[in-house]
Amino acid sequence: MRRLTEARAVDRVFIMLGAAMTALLLVGGCLGWYGYHFATTMVTNELSSQKVFFPPKGSPALQALPAEDQAAMNKYAGQQLVNGDQAKVYADHFIGVHLQEVAGGQTYSQVSAAAMANPKDAKLQTQKAVLFQGETLRGLLLGDGYSYWTFGMIAKYVAFAAFAGAAVMAVLVALGVHHLSGLKSTRRRR
Repeated sequence: MRRLTEARAVDRVFIMLGAAMTALLLVGGCLGWYGYHFATTMVTNELSSQKVFFPPKGSPALQALPAEDQAAMNKYAGQQLVNGDQAKVYADHFIGVHLQEVAGGQTYSQVSAAAMANPKDAKLQTQKAVLFQGETLRGLLLGDGYSYWTFGMIAKYVAFAAFAGAAVMAVLVALGVHHLSGLKSTRRRR
């Protein structure tokens, strides 16, 4: 009899812990889903409002790119840039390639230092301005577009995992309740 009472007490504790874990996982899943929805919606809204489009397939803008960059860009050819994956491709395989051509592969920092040392060189001043604008746009696409999009996608997978964990825990809690009711009926028969 004492053993049966102890088993029921242990079952109750595990059922309560399981129910608490189920609730915690559901809350975590909801927060993860909210994070996913928030991040991806913000990125999509911001990128859509900029009305940036990939060059059409076969266009001179794409044909001028190296083969690897051309292949990456052709995946989205003619489409509007609206998500983080597209932002990364556009930043790395279009803007990045063109920035390499501005000053022989030099960065804004390098060209800026040379332009400060020689302020009357119009070519350096133009290169400095172009590199500043290009690197800024590229940084925004990668930082605000691709990074936040990636965080949103991670939050989505975390939400799925939390919801799956909550489902498993709910089944275990139900089995625990069923087991506990079986112990109660065993006690009544004795």
